[in-house]
Amino acid sequence: MKTKNIFKHSLLASLVGLACMGSAVMAQTATSNQLVLESMAMDKKADPCTDFFQYSNGEWLKANPIPSDRARYSAYDEVTERNLAALKLIAETAAKGDGKTKAAQLVGAFYASGMNEAQIEKEGIKPLEPQFAKINGIQDSQQLLAVIAGLHKQGVMPLFGFAVDQDAKNTTRYLPQIMQGGLGLPDRDYYLKTDAKTKDIRGKYVAYVSQIFSLLGDAPDQAKKNAAVVMSLETRLAKASLTKVELRDPQSSYHLSDLNALQKTDNKTAWATYFNELGLAQSGQFNLAHPKFIAEAGRMLNTVSLDQWKIYLRWQLANARAKDLSSAFVNANFDFYGKTLAGTKELQPRWKRVLGSIDAMAGEAMGELYVAKFFGPEAKAGVLEMVDNIKLAMRESISKLEWMSDTTKQQAYKKLDTILVKIGYPDVWRDYSSLQIDTGPYAANMARAAEFEFKRNLAKLGKPIDRNEWGMTPQTVNAYYNPTMNEMVFPAGILQPPLYHVNADPAANYGNTGATIGHELTHAFDDEGRQYDAQGNLKSWWTKGDEKKFLVRVKAIEKQFDEFNPIDKLHINGKLTAGENIADLGGMKIALQALRKSLERKPQAKEIDGLTAEQRFFVANAQSFRSLIRDEMLRMKLATDPHSPDKYRVIAPLANMTEFSDAFQCKGDRSPLRPTATRVNIW
Repeated sequence: MKTKNIFKHSLLASLVGLACMGSAVMAQTATSNQLVLESMAMDKKADPCTDFFQYSNGEWLKANPIPSDRARYSAYDEVTERNLAALKLIAETAAKGDGKTKAAQLVGAFYASGMNEAQIEKEGIKPLEPQFAKINGIQDSQQLLAVIAGLHKQGVMPLFGFAVDQDAKNTTRYLPQIMQGGLGLPDRDYYLKTDAKTKDIRGKYVAYVSQIFSLLGDAPDQAKKNAAVVMSLETRLAKASLTKVELRDPQSSYHLSDLNALQKTDNKTAWATYFNELGLAQSGQFNLAHPKFIAEAGRMLNTVSLDQWKIYLRWQLANARAKDLSSAFVNANFDFYGKTLAGTKELQPRWKRVLGSIDAMAGEAMGELYVAKFFGPEAKAGVLEMVDNIKLAMRESISKLEWMSDTTKQQAYKKLDTILVKIGYPDVWRDYSSLQIDTGPYAANMARAAEFEFKRNLAKLGKPIDRNEWGMTPQTVNAYYNPTMNEMVFPAGILQPPLYHVNADPAANYGNTGATIGHELTHAFDDEGRQYDAQGNLKSWWTKGDEKKFLVRVKAIEKQFDEFNPIDKLHINGKLTAGENIADLGGMKIALQALRKSLERKPQAKEIDGLTAEQRFFVANAQSFRSLIRDEMLRMKLATDPHSPDKYRVIAPLANMTEFSDAFQCKGDRSPLRPTATRVNIW
């Protein structure tokens, strides 16, 4: 899993959580799972050379059907479920009023309001009425822009997106960012493709939009007409949007501009009104991430009737807040986004959904409580040691690259040596003192939390870059590399079994968490990350010849993944998944190098569970990707996700690694290796 920053396309990737657990409940759940490699999960009847995913995970796959409230189930979902149990204890305790800290009070009130179903049902759409009144009161294009800006301030992003982030080409300053957006379906292609399944999804989407309008009080015929308006406007936006592949090029999303330049290209739209309403009367420079899209948005602002805009904005607000409202809205939203798009059978229990919302809206408050109870220093020390070893292995790997010149290598070393590593939790906790959360309407709390976050980010403008800020909460079962910060971040939530354990066999830890560290490190040098320099600036540090040689290798891995066909006639998109595929292969290779160096200094048992150290490395890596996924979710991920399906993240790198074939003595027809001429070797 990888999460992308909405405008700078940070290279985030999931894989590592908690080794030291202070709770009896947490200890009980982890007792049977102390080692990272689980021999009982393996199907040793399978041939590791011809079906390594089955060999490593077969028994687990058989014993772990996908829960009805999930669209997929994986090793990371196992950890997430354990974390949710811990967070539930924290939130329930805080909701009783037992917490004395600001964090405990905030989490307690937030959780209590989210769990108050009677109040939520009684309120209905009342918490949204002030926003609906503003939408219905729009009289002209200036008011339209002001209302759009007001919704943006509350975390609802109709028409286009706005945020504040680092200037990708001058990372010492923050910069407003304006980008494409405004769609209700997962991607532009859902509006434009003509195959039967996509058409069916579009039809069900229109029915869902109509249902929401009916729940807002519109007559059935009017609701259908409104849904058609929404679909028409969103399709127009989709046609102007860049594809997922185009968005992977960071240069495509950087266009420095200012208000005067924007008004020259679009003199009919009162853009000053928008910026004034945001609180940016002196907007200065900003990144117009997607100029063609914003140009189309400007044309629409001046040609689409106000009545149609009111319909569209009502929909955008209601859809964005549907999960926070009464059960009729929650169920309608789940029926489409959960059942239709992802194949999920049942809605998650309310307590899980509420914890997820708190994590998204005020996650560091919960993280402060989580870390105090469940995270100790041992995991941090162990991971830091692996990071140091893997960085050394990466340096050695770079030094041996025959295709890269010494000039480029020196710059690569500089970037490698500058990478900052964050583990566990932030040094400074986020200040929530100005955020009002009470036991009143849940939707109102969610809106205030969104506006708090908007103001917090807006206040960064003109201030020094906060190098202590985290892009994930401590309880998140994930990790990431951020190219503009040139940093790797490993939250506490992911440093726990079966992903990591301080007392685990080193071979298994390096195969799992070590490969994850290598994965994140390789993101600094994949097809996107390699475009950023040691200071995080979007600035080339390659010679032209080396860049050309690198891109030839990227095309080879794109071609390899293009050949995989996981379901129906849908192939993996090699261009969309290139960065993750490069990181998976590079991460495994340098983690294995680091393991070998570690074993030279600290020899381990030659065999455990009948497996050599290198065999344990590969099995642990494969077990970190163990997962089952529903067909609907698989189709959606193939269309939108920069990660390949988990099975292929296991078998594809191995087809390029003689180290694997040697470890399992795969020879002749049993060899999984690609022909030498097509074998990929980048880092």
